[in-house]
Order: sequence, then C-alpha cells, then structure tokens
Amino acid sequence: MGTGTLKVAILASGEGTNAERLIQAAGKRADIEVAVVASNRSSAGVLRRSEALGVETWVFSKAQLNGGVVAQELGARGVQFVVLMGFLLKVPQSLVGVFPRRMLNLHPSLLPAFGGKGMYGDHVHRAVYGAMQDGSVTETGMTLHWVDAGYDTGAVFFQARVELDASADTPLSISAKVRKLELEHCAQEALRAVTESLSLSGTIDPQVNGKHGL
Repeated sequence: MGTGTLKVAILASGEGTNAERLIQAAGKRADIEVAVVASNRSSAGVLRRSEALGVETWVFSKAQLNGGVVAQELGARGVQFVVLMGFLLKVPQSLVGVFPRRMLNLHPSLLPAFGGKGMYGDHVHRAVYGAMQDGSVTETGMTLHWVDAGYDTGAVFFQARVELDASADTPLSISAKVRKLELEHCAQEALRAVTESLSLSGTIDPQVNGKHGL
C-alpha cells in the first residue's frame, strides 16, 4: 500500500460475515486498507475469517477498551477510520472522541426504531416481529450510522429497507431479509463513508493528523 492509503480498523464480536465482505471489497482498491480487525472475544469467528484473508487481528478486553488501550493501539497502527460490525460493547466517549465522524456502526434495523441498549442481533428481529404483529411496523432494514456517546443515537449515514409480510414473516425470516440487505450494501457503503469522511476532514494522507472535524 502507498503513503496515501486510508487505514481502517474493524471492531467486531461475532462471526464476521460483513467484516469479511468489507475486507474483500477494500482489497480491490488501492486507496483503502483494512489494517486490523479487533475483537473483545477470542473465540469470535471474525478473527478466523480475517486471518484467512491476511489481515492482522487483535483481541482486547473491556477494561482495555474503557481504559484507553484500544485507542492507543489503533493510533499506533495509523488507523484513521473505524467500522463497528456486530460489536457488542458500548464504545467509550474517549474513543469516540479520537475518531469524530470517522467511526461507523452497522445496526440491523431502521434507526431510530429498535435501537438502544440490549438491542442487537436476534433481539432486534424479535422486537420487529412483535411490532409487525400488532401493526406498528410494515418494514425493517439496516442502518449505518455515525457513532456518538449513546446507544445507536448517532446520525444516520445510510439505510436500506425491506417490506415485511405479517402473514408469513418470522423472526428468522426477518433476520434473513436484513442479512440480505447487509450483504448487498454494507461493504460498499462503508467504503463510501471512509472516503467521504476522510477527504472532507483533510486526512487523506495518513501523515496528516491535525484536521478531523466535519
């Protein structure tokens, strides 16, 4: 990679299918590199998937996340942008502040609906199913949003929608519909966020470290 390469880190806690696709998509470009995939779970499948694609991995603890070690490690690796994909720990304000408008999270619903503490994975799809059954919602989807100090409260960057069928859908089929949207859109939209955010913030050259505000 050249000196103008944008270095991205992925934080994830699960199997990592979306992370895998992001790594593959970034690998086709000369301007973006997934420099590290980090997880709070040593058994997470995302670590194996990433290593198979030649990406360095790292496991950290909740204490290291909250104590600033993760921020220091990402800085030492020259990371300029962070993507959260199925990452289950709340990101501390100290880390959010290092990556203002340069940290993106994937959420499996149309935020602000079905977001917040405890709303992840199948918990979200079961909640959507319940709301569909009582007529509260007729669609669901995926959201990529900027990370702030709250749970799923940052500004939306991208959303994709899918209709629900109250006569046929189950939590499992809702999950499959959202997964299809993620596989279709997540990698390319995350890469778009990287290039747009870093070009606007003046950090396209990784040697430049002064201007990060948007």
